[in-house]
Amino acid sequence: MKISGWCAVVLSGWLTASVAVLGAQEVQAAQKPHAITLSVGALDEYVGQYRDEMEPDVLSSVYREGDKLYVEGERSPRYELRAESVDHFFAHELRVVFARDAAGKVSGLTSTFGERGEPGVERKEGRVSLVGTRLNHFREYTRSEAMIPMRDGVKLHVVILRPAGSETSGETLPFLMQRTPYGTSWVSSAAVNGSKPELAASGYVFVFGDIRGRYESEGKFVMNRAIVAHATKNDVDETTDTRDTIDWLLKNVPKNNGKVGVLGVSYPGFLAMSAGIDAHPAVKAISPQAPMTNVWMGDDFFHNGAFRETYGFDYVQQLEAQKTDARVESKEDTFDFFLRNVNFAGAADAAKMESLPTAKIFLTQPAYTKFWQDMAVEKRLTKVEVPTLEVGGWWDQEDMWGTQAEYAALKPHDSQNEVFMVLGPWNHGGWGPTTRHLGVLDFGAATGDQYRKTIEAPFFEKYLKGRAGFDLTGVASFRTGVDKWERYEAWPPKQGFKETKLFLNAGGELTTNAPAAGGAAKAAVSYSADPANPVPYRNRPIQSTYADGSKWRTWLVEDQRFVSGRKDLANFSSPVLEKDVTVTGDVVADLFASTTGTDGDFVVKLIDVYPDDAPAPMAGYQLMIVDEIFRGRYQKSFEAPEALTPGKVTEYKWSLHGADHTFLKGHKMMVEVQSSWFPLYDRNPQTFVPNIMTAPAGAYRGQTVTIYGSEKYPSHLEFSVPDGD
Repeated sequence: MKISGWCAVVLSGWLTASVAVLGAQEVQAAQKPHAITLSVGALDEYVGQYRDEMEPDVLSSVYREGDKLYVEGERSPRYELRAESVDHFFAHELRVVFARDAAGKVSGLTSTFGERGEPGVERKEGRVSLVGTRLNHFREYTRSEAMIPMRDGVKLHVVILRPAGSETSGETLPFLMQRTPYGTSWVSSAAVNGSKPELAASGYVFVFGDIRGRYESEGKFVMNRAIVAHATKNDVDETTDTRDTIDWLLKNVPKNNGKVGVLGVSYPGFLAMSAGIDAHPAVKAISPQAPMTNVWMGDDFFHNGAFRETYGFDYVQQLEAQKTDARVESKEDTFDFFLRNVNFAGAADAAKMESLPTAKIFLTQPAYTKFWQDMAVEKRLTKVEVPTLEVGGWWDQEDMWGTQAEYAALKPHDSQNEVFMVLGPWNHGGWGPTTRHLGVLDFGAATGDQYRKTIEAPFFEKYLKGRAGFDLTGVASFRTGVDKWERYEAWPPKQGFKETKLFLNAGGELTTNAPAAGGAAKAAVSYSADPANPVPYRNRPIQSTYADGSKWRTWLVEDQRFVSGRKDLANFSSPVLEKDVTVTGDVVADLFASTTGTDGDFVVKLIDVYPDDAPAPMAGYQLMIVDEIFRGRYQKSFEAPEALTPGKVTEYKWSLHGADHTFLKGHKMMVEVQSSWFPLYDRNPQTFVPNIMTAPAGAYRGQTVTIYGSEKYPSHLEFSVPDGD
């Protein structure tokens, strides 16, 4: 994913702005408004603290010093507000309009951040205090740059931030490093204070590095470069580049304490995990956060063999079309674009991207070949070399798989109890902001702040500075539904939990009772699946992944009622719950199904159905808790796909990922099964062809899909519940 800086979004009082800057997009300088002078008395009318209406944990402060008015937040720098007219102010790209009540008193403000004349990012804040004061306590950092030689002679670009004056003071500091393909031009004292205030306040020598072939670094960029045998100096990968960078830093940056921490989200999360493989002795702590771990099995590009078409289409162009990020934004509904172009080969040809390296691999190696297997990070995790803090979100739309897969690979080797994991109510990188909300969901507390203050900052202080305060011994999990943090010794937790099954019975019932003995051997529910009319994965129109106005970041919490009227899916529902039901740990779908075709996809979604009398906007809401797709041709082997036998009942078993969620009394549990999730996932022709990427239009045929729920073929979900349930 495109994450520039420490997180996707910086949420800071009067400003919500992506720190991502698309290098290919040049913005013309806006014409500045004309400033007027207001009296000190007039300026004092605006002084006070203001609370964000959508994020009540976020405050901004307006205060006067002399004849100047300023605004700042806990995570935003100070800006001088200059009056354009009464109640209308500006500062660089920030515009602020103050509102007044019926008595003429200032009651709130609306701020907009963006180029003048453009829509920008708008926030409304209510006045909660007449006293304005300094809110941020930014630690000043100085910035320098360097080109660091690697063992093969290629030079990589880094930006170094260190606390002002620390190079001459008595204090030695550890390094905290992030390597990235997304550029480092954004790096500044204000940016690091705003995006990671806890770490910035603690004090580190921050290092941000462009990886090979990206932005200011030399060399050739290779997407998710696989680890290679290091037989010669030219055998390089992300582990060697990390080691060489650290060697140089230790020798050339004064007043360091010889310790290095590495962290990052998404692609930088993959790079953070690379720092823990064949680790440099100076690396004392890493935090891979939503890492790209296995991009075929369950992260960015494929899930259980099903190709993530829109994401692969957009992301590969973003990273491989040029050395800096390229902007990809369709002018039409992407549902129509991909349907019209039939398959990925057609879409790639329309975009003139078929020559890009990863697009070539998509087109020629859609199965789990050696190429994809060599990239899989979890297979390299055969020992714990460095204390590791894995972080992920329940509704991560890009890399939900990697966090839990890396933890599962490392934990059996964790003899010193140095592998930890945090799972929260977040989308991709969503622990960076305050995160009380995700879409319409309200978690009742600033969960992102809680994580960063009580876990992330103490983790690095313990292992890089030797300080006390890190008390996590296993896994911290935010239990949604009841909205509270839980702690477990391991994941999935075993002690205090029991395994259970939820059966998809033929009558459309969802129940813990197994199908009755002696019932019809093939009791079933059937539906027709037509590739010409695939089920959309979210409400239309569907924008490009990172386009303006895209709903991509919150689609996993979108109300599923938008597909409830369709006939091309099977629906199973429980009665209204008479007591709370908590699902904790891995949720596995065990589906018995047949199709009249020779191929097919199966999507299973576990949904929390809110009661009709729930407070708005949750009345009747259908919230996905876990969900996943499986491509039928890989039922026997991910490496060697085979045609399905028409009409044959076949068992498909796969993980829907982990959950920690309480279905509340009065709600319902629901499971939906469907055969498409378009255009995020490419259409399955439902007729076996050697390569779906190039499937001819005539291969796409409607078929009848049958889901069985009998004693002989008991389709069900498997998960754990607390012993008392």
